[in-house]
Amino acid sequence: MSDITYSQLDNKSPLEYAATPNMDFMSQHGFVGLAKTVPDGLPPGSDVANLSVFGYDPRSCYTGRSPLEAISMGVKLGPDDVAFRMNLVTLKPQGSSIYMQDFSAGHISTAEAGELVASLQKELGSSEIEFYAGVGYRHLMVWRGGKDSISSTPPHDISGKAILDSLPSGDGSDVLNNIMNHAQMVLHSHPVNVKRKEEGKLQANSIWLWGHGKIPQIEKYYDRFALTGAVISAVDLIKGIGICAGLDIINVEGATGYIDTNYLGKGEAALAALEDHDFVYVHVEAPDEASHAGSMENKLKAIEDFDRFVVGTILNGISRYEEYAILCLPDHPTPVKFMTHTSDPVPFVIYRNGGAEGNGADSYSESAGKGTGFVIDGYKLLPMLLS
Repeated sequence: MSDITYSQLDNKSPLEYAATPNMDFMSQHGFVGLAKTVPDGLPPGSDVANLSVFGYDPRSCYTGRSPLEAISMGVKLGPDDVAFRMNLVTLKPQGSSIYMQDFSAGHISTAEAGELVASLQKELGSSEIEFYAGVGYRHLMVWRGGKDSISSTPPHDISGKAILDSLPSGDGSDVLNNIMNHAQMVLHSHPVNVKRKEEGKLQANSIWLWGHGKIPQIEKYYDRFALTGAVISAVDLIKGIGICAGLDIINVEGATGYIDTNYLGKGEAALAALEDHDFVYVHVEAPDEASHAGSMENKLKAIEDFDRFVVGTILNGISRYEEYAILCLPDHPTPVKFMTHTSDPVPFVIYRNGGAEGNGADSYSESAGKGTGFVIDGYKLLPMLLS
């Protein structure tokens, strides 16, 4: 949700401009500040930032995004295996260059993507290289006994840009680039893409490999915090962190990881989870996806829907408990202008039952967080919530 200010929003950020009465209420009666969820020297990805929000210092446990997604998908990794995030993407030739037209292949459906990934496994899979279907455009490739010193670029970082300088590089990159080239031949005339072309939709004409790593070691939540807990998300990365932490995964029907997600269902599932869990981690991807697409309209709607249907639902329902605490924050900023992540601190609010006088914020926003003068490392927020 976090962003920068825009002249078309009266020099406000999307968080300041959008109607967020529930987050504003918590901020007026809670503790507000800024959290640095991306430590210096680490990339501002959802993997690093969410590890921080879960209460882990990424500097001690981060090994890459894809191993966490693999764990969520039930894919077993050996100590020498390397997992790669595999996006289905749309590339577009223009002049002498090839551009990243869409990092999500037009937000291809899970069913369509499943057919494409099955074909990749049939045509290109081996005892060394394996392809696994995920959700929407987000999938997985495993290189058994592979190289892990490769440099890669997230495809959403190069939207509308030439891809040549962003292809995988380093030891073993020749294998990845060869796989990506052969994948284009498999996908080119695939019936799914033929049909999408007939319907005027973008074709998933290539894969993009990135976010690689080996299996991480994360301390279980119960061992660290003496908490039972659950995770609600449509994104395999978040589920993977939860599984590593020993938390239960709750799947909500209609949760898509996009702006059409089932916000209300997530809020209601969170309340239900608290009946037999100490803690629940609710994740909504929609504002991030809107930002990557450069859509201010969708971002504002996603923020307002999150506030109304997730925060509002939880805030109303959680009052049945004598004691409770709510932490609300983005994992990282994704400014619509840049269409990618940044490392800036994000605003957070901790609201406890009954409320309090607050610490000076009259709303929930980046400027309100900055105005309190309180800044904390992201991984210290959960201990603060529990203190």
